[in-house]
Amino acid sequence: SLSIEVVLILGIANLVADGFSMAASNFLGTRAERDDQERLYGIEKRHIRVNPEGEREEVRQIFAAKGFSGKELDQAVELIASDRELWIQTMLTEEYGLPREMRSEWRAASSTFAAFFVCGLVPLVPFIFGVSAAFPVSATLTGCVFFAIGSIKARWSSDPWWRSGLMTLAVGGAAAALAYLAGVLLRRIVG
Repeated sequence: SLSIEVVLILGIANLVADGFSMAASNFLGTRAERDDQERLYGIEKRHIRVNPEGEREEVRQIFAAKGFSGKELDQAVELIASDRELWIQTMLTEEYGLPREMRSEWRAASSTFAAFFVCGLVPLVPFIFGVSAAFPVSATLTGCVFFAIGSIKARWSSDPWWRSGLMTLAVGGAAAALAYLAGVLLRRIVG
C-alpha cells in the first residue's frame, strides 16, 4: 500500500546498501584467503630453508600417494625440489589444498555488486514502469530470478538444474517472505 515513489526509494536504497554489503563481505573474505595463503607461503618457505630433507620427504610421500614410484618418483621429487618457487607452490597446493592462482578481491567485490544490483533491480521493474498490480508481478519476477540463479548455479554442483533452481527459489522465497512479514509487523507496531 506504499506509493510507487516510496517503494522505489526504499528499494533502490536497499539495493545499493545490500549490494555494497555483499561486495564488501566478498572483498574481505577474498582478502582473508589471500592473507592466509601468504602466511602459509611464509611457513613453507621457512620449512624448506630450515629442514629441506623433511620437506623433500613430504614431496616424496605426496607423489608416492599419487602412484609415482622408483625412478619416476625420484625424478619428480628432484624436479620439484630444484625450483624453490615450484616447491613452495607444490606444498601449498598439495598439502593445504590452495589454488595456484588467487582471485582478485577487487574483481570478486565488483562482480558481486554488479550481480546483486542487476538481479535485485528485477523486483523494482514493475514499479519503475508503473505496471498495474505491480506487487504480484514483482513477486513473480523475483521468483523467476531466484530459480534462474539456482539453475545456473547447478553448473558447479552435482544437483540437476531444476533441483538447484527450486532450492534457491525456496531459500530466496523464505528470505523474501521474512522481509515482507517484518514489514507487516513493523507497520502494525508503528501504524
